[in-house]
Amino acid sequence: MSEATAQNLDASTVNLTCFEVHDRLHAIEVEYVREIARIMEITPLPNAPILIEGVIDLRGTVIPVVDLARVLNCGRGSTGMHARIIVVEIDGLVFGLWVDAATDVLTLDIDHMEDVPDLAAQAGYDVVRHVVRRTEGPPIMVLAVDRLVESIFRSALPDSIAAGEAG
Repeated sequence: MSEATAQNLDASTVNLTCFEVHDRLHAIEVEYVREIARIMEITPLPNAPILIEGVIDLRGTVIPVVDLARVLNCGRGSTGMHARIIVVEIDGLVFGLWVDAATDVLTLDIDHMEDVPDLAAQAGYDVVRHVVRRTEGPPIMVLAVDRLVESIFRSALPDSIAAGEAG
C-alpha cells in the first residue's frame, strides 16, 4: 500500500482527479493516475476494440487511449486546447483516458461520497462507483476504473457474446 493511500485510510479522506466530459464533472481516485498529458495525435490501432481510439507515444512508452466520452455514451471527446489524456494504471495495466479538460484535484471526507442510487445500480449501470454532492454545483460522478477496463474488454467481444454477458 502506498504512503498516500495509507494516509487516506487514516484520515478518512479521498483525493480525486476531476475532469470534464461534455460539460459534466467526473473524477477518479488519484491513486490510479500516473500523469496528465496534453492531447496529442492518436494513432489508430487496426482491429482494436471499438472503445480504443488508438495509441500515443508518451516519452518512449506506447499507451492505448480510450475516448471517455464514447465509454460514457456522450459522443466524441473534444480536441480543443483544454483536452487532456489522463494516464491511468490499474493492476499493471496502463492506458489513457481522453477527456475534454482536467480541472483539479479534490480532497474530501469519504462521508461526502454517496453510493450510486439503487435504480441505476440494479439496472446494470456500474461505471460510476460514487456520487459526490456539492452545494455549489451539480454532483461529481466518481468513476470505477476497474469497470472502465471491463467496458473496454466487452467492446472487443462479438455482439452476441457481449449481449449474453450483459443479461
